Amino acid sequence: MPASYEPTLESLKQHPLPDWFKNAKFGLMVSWGLYSIPAWAVPCGAQPEVAKKKGYRYVYRNNPYAEFYWNTQKIQDSPTSRFHSQTYGEQFAYPDFADQFNAAVEHWDPEAWASQFSRIGARYVVLVTKHHDGFLLWPSKISNPYRPGFHTRRDVVGELTEAIRSRGMRMGLYYSGGPDWWFESRTIENEIDFTVAIPQSSEYAEYVNRHWRELIERYQPAILWNDIGFPVGLDVKALYADYYNQIPDGVINDRSLQADVRKLAASAPGRLLIRVLLRLTMKSMASGKPLEGLHADFRTPEYTTVSHLTDVKWEATRGLGYSFGYNRNETAEHMLSVEQLVHMLADIVSKNGNLLLCVGPTADGSIPELQLERLNGLGEWLSVNGEAIFDTHPWTIAESKTDDGTPIRFTVKGDSLYAILLGRPSQREIRIPSLSFSPGTTIQLLGHPIGLAVAHNSGLIQIPELPGTSPAFTLKIHPIPEIKP
Repeated sequence: MPASYEPTLESLKQHPLPDWFKNAKFGLMVSWGLYSIPAWAVPCGAQPEVAKKKGYRYVYRNNPYAEFYWNTQKIQDSPTSRFHSQTYGEQFAYPDFADQFNAAVEHWDPEAWASQFSRIGARYVVLVTKHHDGFLLWPSKISNPYRPGFHTRRDVVGELTEAIRSRGMRMGLYYSGGPDWWFESRTIENEIDFTVAIPQSSEYAEYVNRHWRELIERYQPAILWNDIGFPVGLDVKALYADYYNQIPDGVINDRSLQADVRKLAASAPGRLLIRVLLRLTMKSMASGKPLEGLHADFRTPEYTTVSHLTDVKWEATRGLGYSFGYNRNETAEHMLSVEQLVHMLADIVSKNGNLLLCVGPTADGSIPELQLERLNGLGEWLSVNGEAIFDTHPWTIAESKTDDGTPIRFTVKGDSLYAILLGRPSQREIRIPSLSFSPGTTIQLLGHPIGLAVAHNSGLIQIPELPGTSPAFTLKIHPIPEIKP
C-alpha cells in the first residue's frame, strides 16, 4: 500500500480491496428521512424490471421508491399526487414534514437498531445521510442555502455510528452527490430528466465536496457510498485520495460518474445518445465489469445481481420490498420471502458479491414487522449456516445441481468446500455429479452433529432427516474435491 495516495486514477487504482470488505458478505442499508412520514408509493414492481416493460415515464409516475415521494408528488395527477392532496392538502409542502420528522426522531433508539442488526448477522451498515430531497441526518456546519436548518436536531449519523461500532460492525455512509432537488428543482418524469437533474453549478459542487469532507472528518466512515454521480466541477480524485490517506482500509462504491448532459438533452439525437449511454451503464453494472476511467473498489447493481462468477468485487443493493424507504402499501406479497433472501445471499456470495439489504424504518425509527420477520428469518439461517457465508471466498465454479435437480451454490474457506443446497432434496441419498470425492473425504451437514456417510466410488451422500423450516442446507466437504470433467 502506498504511503500516500495522489489525486490521479493511477494512484487510486493502487488501493487494495481490504479483507474486511471481501469477507463481510452481508450488510444493511438504512433509508430513513422525511419520506418516512407519508411512507407512500405504488408497489408496482422492481424498478429496473418495470422500466424494461413499461418505460421510465411510467416508472417515475408510479415510482415504487417511497424515498422519491417529493418528486412523484409533483407529477400532475400521479397516484402519489392524489394521495398527498387527499391526505395533507394541496398547500402542504413536502419540506414541511421536517418538523414532524424531527419530533418523531426523538423516540428513536440507535442501540436497538445496532443490537437488532448485530443479531441478524450484518457485518456492516450503510446509513442514508442525505437523499435527493436534501434533508440531512446530521447537524451539518454546511447549511442548505435554500432551506437553512434542513436537518435533524439529533446527530443521527454520529449516534448510530457509535452504536454500530460498539458491536464490532463497520459503519458506512450514503450521500446523494448527484441529484439534490433544492439545487435543481425540475420534476423528473423520464430518464433524460434524471440525468439533467444533477446540479452542475459551482455552488453545488462545493456544497457536495464540503459535506463529504465533513462526514469523513467527523465520522470516519468505512464506506463512501455516493449515489448517482457528482457534479462535473467537483475534484473527485482529490476527495478520494484524501479519504484513503485518512482511512486506508476504507472502500468506495462505483457511483462517481460526472457528465454534464444538458446540451445533449436539448436535441432529439442527443437524447437518444443519453438513453444509449444509460443502457450501457446499467448493463455494465449488472455484468460486474468496471467502468473505464472511473475509480471504485466495488460495483453496485441495483435490484439485480451478477449472473456469473466475476473477479471484480460487487455488492447487490435492494430493499426487502420494491422500495428502499418504508412504504405503507407494501404487503407480504411485495417482499422477498425468507427463502428468497437466503437463496439470494448464497448465490451472490458464490459469485464474489456482497448483499446490501435495505431496511426502511417508520418515522419514529421502528422497523416494521414484515421487515423484521424476514430479517430475523435470515438471521436464524445464518446462525446455523453462516460458516458457509462469512469469511469465505468463491470457488472455481459457483453453482451446480444434485442428481435430483436441487440447485447448489459453492463457497470455500481454508481447505473445505461448502455446498449450499437451495432447497430440500427429494431423496435421502443424493449425488453431486460435478464432484469427485477422494477416499479420505468427510462431509458434515452444518447444524447436524454427526458426519454423513459418503460412498467415494459412487459419490452417494446419505442425508439425515432435514429440519422442516430451513430454506437451504449446507454440506461442508473436506478436503476440497476435484471437479469432474
